[in-house]
Amino acid sequence: PETSEASGFIVDAERGLILTNRHVACAGPFVGEAVCHDHEEVDVFPVYRDPVHDFGFLKFDPSKIKYMEVTSIPLVPEMAKVGIDIRVVGNDAGEKLSILSGSISRLDRNAPEYGDLTYNDFNTFYLQAASSTSGGSSGSPVIDINGNAVALQAGGSLKAATDFFLPLDRVRRALTFIQEGKPVARGTIQTQFLYRPFDETRRLGLSQETEALVRASFPEEIGMLVAETVLPKGPASSFLEEGDILVSINGELITKFVPLEDCLDRNVGKEIEILAERGGEQRRVKVTVQDLHSITPDRYVEIGGSKLNNLSYQLARSFCVPVSGVYVSEPSGMFRFDGPDRGWIISSIDNQAIHNLDDFIEVMQTIPDRERIPVVYYSIGDVHTTSVAVVQVERHWSRFRLAVRNDKTGLWDFTSLGAPLPPKPIVPSTVKFLELDESLGPAKELFSCMVKVSYYMPCRIDGFPKSRKYGAGLVVDAERGLIVISRNIVPFAMGDLSITIADSIIVPGKVVYLHPTHNFAIISYNPKDVGGTPIQSAKISPVNLVQGHQVSLVAFNHNQRPICLRTVVTDITSVTIPHNGTPRFRGINLDAITLDTPLAQQCSSGVLADSEGRVQGLWLSYLGERNNSGRDNEYYLGLHISTIMPVLQPMQEGLYPKLRNLNIEVMPVQMAQARHMGLTDTWVKKVEEANPSRHHIFMVRRTETGSVSASILQELDLILSINGKVITRMYELDVQYDATELDIVVLRKKVEVKLTVPTEPISGQGTNRLVIWAGAMMHEPHKAVLQQSKTLPSRVYVSARSKGSPSYMYGMVPTMWITHINGTPTPDLDSLLIAVKKCQDNSYVRVKAMSFDMVPTVLSIKTNMHYWPTAEMVRDDNEESGWRKVVDAPALTAANGESSMTAEEDRDETVAVIVDGEEVDMEDDNAGN
Repeated sequence: PETSEASGFIVDAERGLILTNRHVACAGPFVGEAVCHDHEEVDVFPVYRDPVHDFGFLKFDPSKIKYMEVTSIPLVPEMAKVGIDIRVVGNDAGEKLSILSGSISRLDRNAPEYGDLTYNDFNTFYLQAASSTSGGSSGSPVIDINGNAVALQAGGSLKAATDFFLPLDRVRRALTFIQEGKPVARGTIQTQFLYRPFDETRRLGLSQETEALVRASFPEEIGMLVAETVLPKGPASSFLEEGDILVSINGELITKFVPLEDCLDRNVGKEIEILAERGGEQRRVKVTVQDLHSITPDRYVEIGGSKLNNLSYQLARSFCVPVSGVYVSEPSGMFRFDGPDRGWIISSIDNQAIHNLDDFIEVMQTIPDRERIPVVYYSIGDVHTTSVAVVQVERHWSRFRLAVRNDKTGLWDFTSLGAPLPPKPIVPSTVKFLELDESLGPAKELFSCMVKVSYYMPCRIDGFPKSRKYGAGLVVDAERGLIVISRNIVPFAMGDLSITIADSIIVPGKVVYLHPTHNFAIISYNPKDVGGTPIQSAKISPVNLVQGHQVSLVAFNHNQRPICLRTVVTDITSVTIPHNGTPRFRGINLDAITLDTPLAQQCSSGVLADSEGRVQGLWLSYLGERNNSGRDNEYYLGLHISTIMPVLQPMQEGLYPKLRNLNIEVMPVQMAQARHMGLTDTWVKKVEEANPSRHHIFMVRRTETGSVSASILQELDLILSINGKVITRMYELDVQYDATELDIVVLRKKVEVKLTVPTEPISGQGTNRLVIWAGAMMHEPHKAVLQQSKTLPSRVYVSARSKGSPSYMYGMVPTMWITHINGTPTPDLDSLLIAVKKCQDNSYVRVKAMSFDMVPTVLSIKTNMHYWPTAEMVRDDNEESGWRKVVDAPALTAANGESSMTAEEDRDETVAVIVDGEEVDMEDDNAGN
C-alpha cells in the first residue's frame, strides 16, 4: 500500500481513456483522481494494466470535465527515431506541469532492472534519452515536434541522468482492443529474452549460416534475441535453455521483440514451432502458448491482517522459480514470519499442501479460530532453505475474504469466505518445569513462577511502535492466575496474549490492569487451563533493596534461556526515561535499580531475589526514545517489587484496584542545585535526616494537561513535603494512591507555598475506545499525550494511519487533533462519529486539525467506504476478544445518490482497517504525502 502521484495523458477523449504506466495503474486495488491542466479533478479507475509491460489505461467520465476541451494525443510509435527532438510533458517532481527537452539516443535498449521485489518490465525494447526527469514523470507522453506521442516515459537513472521510454507498438494494439470492447489477448511461453549483438551471439555458438541469413533478411540488424530466463515447469522448460538463440517462429525470422510478442499474442492456446540454435546446432521444437493473464493475479485473500495471492509471473521470472504457490504479498498479522521479508511462499498449512489460492482457502476454512498450526514456507530469494513457523489462526480481529478485480467498475469486489469456526476447548495439561543445578541456590526455584508471554497487537494505538512483543512475566498469584509483566511487552489492552508455561504448554491470557505511570501491567490466565502443572506464586520479600545488596538475577537471556547468577546492586537512583517525539507510554516517577553484571543488559525480563529465593525486585525492559537511525532504544532496569503491591493486594482480595494520582511527573534535584533555587538550610537538614544515603528532593517536571493538579501545582515546583513528610524516595509518592487530597509544601520561585492538592482516580484500563475513519485510528489522548502537550485542542487524537488510505493520501498525520468535520466541532469521539456519519461516500470532507505543535491546518479528505469504512471498537470484557465491534448499520449514501454498500456488507467491513502495524504509519516524521 502506498500513495503517490504521477502523470498520464488522454488517448481517447470520447471514451475517457488515459494512458499511464503499469506501476501507476497498479496490479492491485487502485483509487485515484486525475487533475487536468485547468485543475479540474475527475475520478479515474483502471480498465487495463498489462501483465508484463509498463503501461495501463485509466478511465474517466469526459462529461465531468466542464471547463476544458478534452482532446487526445495520437500514438505514433513508428516516428520514434534516433536523434529526434522530444519533449517530456508531465508532473515532474510534483510540479503539475513540466516540459523537459531531450533527444532520443537509442531505440534498442533492453528493459531496465529496478530491483528484485519490485515491478520490472521485460521482453521489450526501451528507448533511451537524456531529459533528466524525476519522480512524478512516470506516465508522461514523449512528444515529437508534431505533437504526437512517440513513447511513454517509464523510468530513469538519476546517477546517469538517463531516461527510459516504453515504445508504443503494443500499447496502440491494446488501445484498439479496448476501444472495440474486446479482451486484450496476451500470450507467453514463460521465457525472458534479451537482445544480444552479433559478437555476443557468436560466442554463444551462432552459426555463420544463420548470421548470414539474418543479415541478408535484415540489412540493418545488429543482433538477435537470446533466452535469458526459462522458468521451471513453464511451457518452454522442456525445450528451451538459457543461452538458446531464437531464430524463427512458425517459419518467420524473429530478431525483435515486437514480432515475437505479436506471434505469441495471436496464438494463445495454440501450438507454435520454434527454431533455435544451441551451441551451433539448430533445434526445432513445438511449444503451446499460455494465456499470460492466467498467471497474472487478479484476486487476493485477506486473513488475519495478511494479504496473499497466487505467485505472479512477474516475481517468478525475477527469481527463476515456477509460477506456483501462494505468495504472502502483505506479510503482517498471522503470516508475519520471523526474519527479514524476502518474499515468502507458503508450501503447506497444517501439513496440507498448498499449491494455489484455492487450496489455501479450502484449508483455512477448516481450521478453527485461535488454533495453532504449522506453516511451512520458503523465501522466493532462497529456495534452498525451507522454514516452518507455528502460527495462531486469527479470525476474530480481521476478516477472511476474497477480493476479485472488476475492470468494469475499477473496484476489487469482496466476498466473505465464511464465519470462523469457534476455538476448540482448551484441554488442560500437566507438565514439569526445568530442573536446574542445585549450585544455583534457592533462587532457581523462581523459574517455576516465571512464564513467557507473547503479545500480538492487531492495531497500533497509543503511539506504540510494534505489533508483536515477547518477554517473561512473574506469577504473583497462581491461585488467581495473576502475572506481572513489563508495559513494554503489554502496552495496551487490545491484542492476543499467549502465555507459555514451562516451555511446553500455551494458554490464552487477558490484560487485567495497566499501571498509568509505572512500567508494569497485570495479566491473567485461567488456572484450570494448566491442569496439575506445579506453577507457584512467587514469594515476595518485605525488604527493599539498597545499594550494595547482593541479589540473584533470575531471568531469560536474549536466547530465551534461563540464567541465575549472584550479583550486586550498584545503584538505586531516580531516572527519567527520555520521551519520544511521538507520545507513547514510558515509565515515570521510578527508582531504577542497576546491577554489577554486563549480563543484565542481555536480559529483558526477570526478577531480583534474595538469598532465600524471595523476590525483591522486577527486572524489566523500558521503552525509550527513537534514535537517529530509526530504532527504538530500550533500557533494562530493576523496579522495587513493593511498587506493584498497591495494585496486587486488592486483586488478591477479589477487588479491582481503585487508586488515585496527582498526575505529575517529577525528577530529582540535587542539593547544590536546590540551594540556588531558594532551598533553605533548614530544609537541607530535613532532607539529610530523611534520607542519609541520597540527598535530593523532587521537582515537578510536567503536569498532565486537563488534570486538577495542573491548576494548582506548577512545573518547576520543588516538592518539599507531602502530608508533613519530606519526600526523597519515589515510592514515598505512593501516599497519593489512597488520599483524596494531599497537603503539599512546594518551593516556587524561592518562596515556600503550602497547597492542598486533590488527587484524581486513575484507570487501569488504558485506551478503551477506538474510532477508525478514512484509514486513521483515533482515540482519546492517552496519558503520554497529556503529559507532553500543554494544551488539549480536542479529545479526538490521531494515533496512526494506514498506508494507502485517504488519511494517508491527503495528509492527516499521527499526533494531530481533529477539531472540526465540515465545520462541525468535534470535541470528542461521539461528536466525531455523528459528524462523519453525515458525510457522503466518495466525497471530500473538510477536516480542521491541529498539529502537535499547535499549528492549525485544514485538510480535504475524500472518503472511500468500499476500502476504508468507518468502524468503532469498544473494550468489553464480555466479548471473546475483549473488544466489541460497532458499525453504523445504514449504508452511507454515495455522491451519485447510489448506496456505496449494503448494511450487510457494511457489517462485514467492521474491522476493515484493523491492521497489523506493518502497513501503519505512526511517526509524524514519516508523514510525507
